[in-house]
Amino acid sequence: MSRGNKRKNKRIAENRIRILFQEAKKAALKDEFDRADRYVELARKIGMRHNVSIPSKYRRRVCKRCYSYLHPSKTCSVRLKKGKLISRCFICGTINRFVYQED
Repeated sequence: MSRGNKRKNKRIAENRIRILFQEAKKAALKDEFDRADRYVELARKIGMRHNVSIPSKYRRRVCKRCYSYLHPSKTCSVRLKKGKLISRCFICGTINRFVYQED
């Protein structure tokens, strides 16, 4: 496998991950949470196969323990406290914390 081919595969993997998270969002809006979780699972597998990390804006949408898609008020609760976004998963009860910048 040539170096250019690896770069091309990584770019394709990044695009597919982005598309899968967009589809997961659409599925969650239609209350199809099993489908949204499956899209997240596929995105993670693609990322692991091609050594591509999931972008942080999408990583915040996934529970770190059960890997379910987090949709505020439907599958998780969201609070802002002292520069942190605190998300509690309704499925497994895990608390996910993400730092954000206060203005």
